[in-house]
Amino acid sequence: MGILGSAVIALLAMFGTPLFTVILAAAMLGFYISDIPLTVVPIEIYRLVDTPLLLALPLFTFAGYILAESNLSTRLVKVTASFLGWMPGGLAVVAFITCAFFTAFTGASGVTIVAVGALLLPALVEGGYRERFSLGLVTTSGSLGLLLAPSLPLILYGVIVQQMDLPNPFTIQELFIAGIVPALLMIVLLTIYSIWTTRHDRIVATPFHRGVAWQSLKDMKWEAPLPIIVLGGIYSGFFAVSEAAAVTAFYVVIVEVFILREVPVKDLPRVIREAMVMVGGILLILGVSLAFTNFLVDAEIPQALFEWIRTFIESKFTFLILLNLILLALGAILDIFSALVIMIPLIVPLALRFGVDPVHLGIIFLANMQIGYFTPPIGMNLFIASYRFKKPITELYQATIPFMVVLLFALVLITYVPELSLYFLDRPEMPVQSH
Repeated sequence: MGILGSAVIALLAMFGTPLFTVILAAAMLGFYISDIPLTVVPIEIYRLVDTPLLLALPLFTFAGYILAESNLSTRLVKVTASFLGWMPGGLAVVAFITCAFFTAFTGASGVTIVAVGALLLPALVEGGYRERFSLGLVTTSGSLGLLLAPSLPLILYGVIVQQMDLPNPFTIQELFIAGIVPALLMIVLLTIYSIWTTRHDRIVATPFHRGVAWQSLKDMKWEAPLPIIVLGGIYSGFFAVSEAAAVTAFYVVIVEVFILREVPVKDLPRVIREAMVMVGGILLILGVSLAFTNFLVDAEIPQALFEWIRTFIESKFTFLILLNLILLALGAILDIFSALVIMIPLIVPLALRFGVDPVHLGIIFLANMQIGYFTPPIGMNLFIASYRFKKPITELYQATIPFMVVLLFALVLITYVPELSLYFLDRPEMPVQSH
């Protein structure tokens, strides 16, 4: 029965059956074989629904969809260019910062390429940057911001791991704080590379003009307070994450729909529908994956996997190398939400046994996924950029590889220097388990 059932599930997966169906089928088969009542599945789904933090997902998603519908991308490019365009590699810095901010708040790397990249690519080329360099920069920048609050993948990682029995639990606020320095490290290294590689190019700098800068800031007067209100509230402890999500959604609707009127009221039902379809998909996958996690724990699969890995790997150092290789490969073939719900139940118990802090693990995981977005041959952002900019996919491969090398170097630092993620947190030291 077990072999036949596994074969059927594998066939379902091969023929494109929705992910939540495959995970649910695997969980139910496992419970059935283990003589565990199938009522555990709805119980796990209810436990997820009863999580207060879960409110943040639909609210932040809805806010992100509204912002993506507005002209925020245009204003972001203008304000960053007016203040930073005079610097060496100024437009590159503008691209990195703008894309990081936009992705953090919208939670969608592909949307950033379509919305912001469409503005940045012509500006970069007109500013004297080589087209291939500009293509690579825009495609790479699309995934920057996944480590910055209120990134949906960060929240989702926290929701999943908090359902597990951790010896050292953490808060979403700690995750948000942990992502700041690694994200800045990536932006700084990319900036240094951009300045160095374009040092012989005839780059047209944008002189700083007080009037232009002030006008661009005035154009952003309604959206500029948003990160200060939301992130300041979260980091200070004034807002819980779910409360911050509610404030964000309310503020964004008021500004974009009623004050700036860039999102017509008649379009709100469509935007809500599109946002909630995405949220519904995430919640379905998340609910059944928690049931599957329960099966894995009951069957002691993580423990068995740990014992098997220990026959080949004994050190934390080697484990982290293997982890990065696996995650980079997964990031290239799975979307980030699927990768989270499939891999976290397996990876977290293993990482804990090797002495990896779960907060640090979350940053490592998302840093890998960020790079996986444009990892050849099938990184999602490569195809989005190819379609948006009408360029052959092979050209995108060549354009993004130098940026990937820089980010891989950053990934090594993030992985093996945990202080980059944990310095501002009071986390207990994780012991390495011998068995």
